[in-house]
Amino acid sequence: MKCPFCTSLESKVIDSRLAKEDTSIRRRRECLSCKSRFTTYERVEEMELLVIKKGGVREPFDRSKIIAGMIKACEKRPISMEVIENFVSDLERVIQERGDREVESSEIGERVINKLYEIDEVAYVRFASVYRSFKDVNQFLNELTDLLKEKGEQIKLGRKTDSTIHALTLIKDKTKK
Repeated sequence: MKCPFCTSLESKVIDSRLAKEDTSIRRRRECLSCKSRFTTYERVEEMELLVIKKGGVREPFDRSKIIAGMIKACEKRPISMEVIENFVSDLERVIQERGDREVESSEIGERVINKLYEIDEVAYVRFASVYRSFKDVNQFLNELTDLLKEKGEQIKLGRKTDSTIHALTLIKDKTKK
């Protein structure tokens, strides 16, 4: 490390400590030429992750946007902030561990929508209605019908689910006319 006093490249580390929320190491050094002491900081160089939007525009990854979208979808639903924040942290970690500098916004959106599908059907439908940009009621009803059919297969269709699917099918047929 170059000495800021005499510009010699020879120095020794006297003391090392974690600094600033354990994200860097503070090193106290002594120049072997002039015996002056100075402090250096070492930290991991984080790669800036860019998100490629639908139109090809690139912007920095912003976890707060994902959290805000999920909070909106989960409004008045029994999903804790901890679940949302843990998911977004895991998502960010998985993307960074791949080593890619860029990620498609569609990949992020699909991962979010899949997680919401796992944790809450209402939040899933809310997010899907915005994310998939339903053009009309038919697209929305198709999504609901598919959701109910998939859930029905998982829990063996009961009368209530059967009648709900039937009602949605009737509504869908009416809106086509």
